[in-house]
Amino acid sequence: MEIQEKKNIYVGVQTTQVRDIRDFMMEINSYKNILVFAEVNDDKVCDNSLELIGEANRLKAMRNNDSLVIAALIGNNVKKHAPTLFGYGADKVVAFDNPKLEIYRSDLYGEALAAIVRNYHPEIVLVGATALGSELAPTTAAKLRTGLAAHCTALKILENGQFTQVVPAFGGKVLGDIYIPNHRPQIASIKAGITKKLEYKEKSGVVEDFSCELKGFDRMKVVKVEKDTETKKSLNDADCIVVGGFGIGSKEEWTKLEELARLLGGANGCTRPVLDAGWIDNEKAMIGTSGVAVRPKAYLGIAVSGAAHHTCGIKDSGLIISINKDEHAPIFACSDYKVVADYKKIVDALIEELKNRK
Repeated sequence: MEIQEKKNIYVGVQTTQVRDIRDFMMEINSYKNILVFAEVNDDKVCDNSLELIGEANRLKAMRNNDSLVIAALIGNNVKKHAPTLFGYGADKVVAFDNPKLEIYRSDLYGEALAAIVRNYHPEIVLVGATALGSELAPTTAAKLRTGLAAHCTALKILENGQFTQVVPAFGGKVLGDIYIPNHRPQIASIKAGITKKLEYKEKSGVVEDFSCELKGFDRMKVVKVEKDTETKKSLNDADCIVVGGFGIGSKEEWTKLEELARLLGGANGCTRPVLDAGWIDNEKAMIGTSGVAVRPKAYLGIAVSGAAHHTCGIKDSGLIISINKDEHAPIFACSDYKVVADYKKIVDALIEELKNRK
């Protein structure tokens, strides 16, 4: 990915009260450890959260101190997931079990997570940039009056100990180093696939129950919950991903890519324009800075131009094969195999050959 410019950005909440610098430093130094919000979906801890526990361990090693990786479980009957969190690297698990948290609501979950943070004083809070996490992270940051860097592509610790969050902008052409020097905790949200899980190991640890009063908004209530019953292979679980770009041309042509992915036993991915055009209605299929990062064994890009905000999401793929009629398409710069041709002839031939082999 070509980076044209790098910016340093400072994020925080201004305060009108001037405090003694010694009191300020004592307050900052009281924050320690790294807390990961462990999201539970369909009675299972999300892979994104397990990836963040792995990333928290990497940051802890860079800190080179006695920090702990704390996983926060919020919901109803979620304490049972603690062994999974320990196995993937958590040192401590905090469980907030409450019937009011059976169904996600930003007001109640925001109160719960903010209360946990106030009690445990973590220096860093990591939240997955899922549909739920993308709402919960800023809600919690606002309650705590601290800074948040959303949709980070990298996290690092500088030599001076400064926690740094890297966030892309302007279609991925600019990477900003985000610092939150004067407020704690420092909150970051990260998309799935950006970081890696640790290898699972049987491990025990301390589980602490946590509770507080939950007020929420009286006028808000859950009327109905509808779950998507359609089962499609996740991009993060697929060894082969067939990705289409806006050059596919229409929703009718898009169905061919779905058939090709099915015949290959893989999953379908897309770029932002395809999702915006409504050719696919699964937001989880979008790859790039505003979507997910993937690392399949094989990536087949069809009519994908190769803008930086997409290619940054495929950089860890094993084999990258691209088909595009434009011989100067940027996608070719990061491809292992390049096919300059009209994709329709090739896709039709592939589908026919795969059907014959079946």
